[in-house]
Amino acid sequence: MSENKKAEKIVGVKGMNDMLPADAPLWELFENTVQTVLKSYGFQQIRTPIVEQTALFSRGIGEVTDIVEKEMYSFEDSMNGDKLTLRPECTAGVVRAAIEHNLTYEGPKRLWYVGPMFRHEKPQRGRYRQFHQVGAEALGFAGPDVDAELIMMCQRLWDDLGLQDVRLELNSIGDAEERNRHRVDLISYFEKHADLLDAEAKRRLHTNPLRILDTKNPAMQEMVKGAPSLLDYLGEESRAHFEGVQKILRHNNIPFTINPRLVRGLDYYNRTVFEWVTDQLGAQGTVCAGGRYDALIEIIGGKPTPACGFAMGIERLLELMKASGEQFAPNQCDVYVVHQGEQAQLQAFVAAERLRDAGLDVVLHCAAANGGGSFKAQMKRADASGAAYAVILGEDEVAAGLAAVKALRQAEGEGNQNSVPFEQLADYLVDQIIGEDDHDQHIHYH
Repeated sequence: MSENKKAEKIVGVKGMNDMLPADAPLWELFENTVQTVLKSYGFQQIRTPIVEQTALFSRGIGEVTDIVEKEMYSFEDSMNGDKLTLRPECTAGVVRAAIEHNLTYEGPKRLWYVGPMFRHEKPQRGRYRQFHQVGAEALGFAGPDVDAELIMMCQRLWDDLGLQDVRLELNSIGDAEERNRHRVDLISYFEKHADLLDAEAKRRLHTNPLRILDTKNPAMQEMVKGAPSLLDYLGEESRAHFEGVQKILRHNNIPFTINPRLVRGLDYYNRTVFEWVTDQLGAQGTVCAGGRYDALIEIIGGKPTPACGFAMGIERLLELMKASGEQFAPNQCDVYVVHQGEQAQLQAFVAAERLRDAGLDVVLHCAAANGGGSFKAQMKRADASGAAYAVILGEDEVAAGLAAVKALRQAEGEGNQNSVPFEQLADYLVDQIIGEDDHDQHIHYH
């Protein structure tokens, strides 16, 4: 390339976003809270590949769903011709892994996952081409108790995250036979109102009429309200299951609204379906959704196994957390090590490693391309790092076997500076930052 020709800047793919360091504290808080809550209910983490066989999704999700018809990133492997797809959701992948590795052979399993999903759709607020989900799957449980437990687990997560404007909508879509009887009457009803159907509804009329019920088209809302309700088609077992879920939720003071138009967009659901929704995110108001999928494991090739689960959109929940007004400032470290002079630099490396051995997060100042090596410039970076303390080493400190320790935060006595013998530095800072009672356990918290 010519020395005078500037290389063209390459930018990210639209709808596939970077997570920048300023956002990391929020992501970490969310992910750590999720992991703590899920573990408290006995769920174990599972990780599945981002790329799966295309057939897994077309068979599991359904050929006539929006995801399979329009949104999947699918391609043919140039090496062997396999038809592959970037996962648009993770339930099918978890089920595939459970079958392949006989995870339910010895009994039911509670599993959870976190990671990126991919759907080729128009990017907008709360809807991206690469997005992230946390999900939980309870495999091998047949009763309404696990449905209620999953919902209660979500409520605990909202409480721990401090989210208040999230409400639960609940429905039952029954079993296959009940849906088939409802489907016949639903098609007949919509055919009588064909002049009110938009192009999308007409396309779905004979392939997936249930999806017309959750249309967002204002011109169709009143007509859809008069459509036959699936709840009226439930048999004795489905009705008892649905009432069992409601009974547990009421007994545990979990408020909910029954929404007979709630159907979910994936073919594998049956009986209980639910969504957690909010009014704070505009059109993309669903932050978590799930339900029961008793037929999916058999559809994918396993033995008939009941199951229930949910998935939540991380980006949407982070938007809610930001809207709460709480500040999530970047915090790189506990201690920032400042130094001046060759011997001080060598001693600074020793100090930083000893502090890390003690369980502290430490940033050691290194030379930048634009300078910034003076004590004043280093202290500015120490303050910007979010560290509670700065450790300052100069030639005088090294000669005396001491380190200067300066508190950088108001809660720590901002501005206070003490000289600490080098050999006592780690103990001193752990006591200051964590407290004497937790000194021995501090390494477990990092």
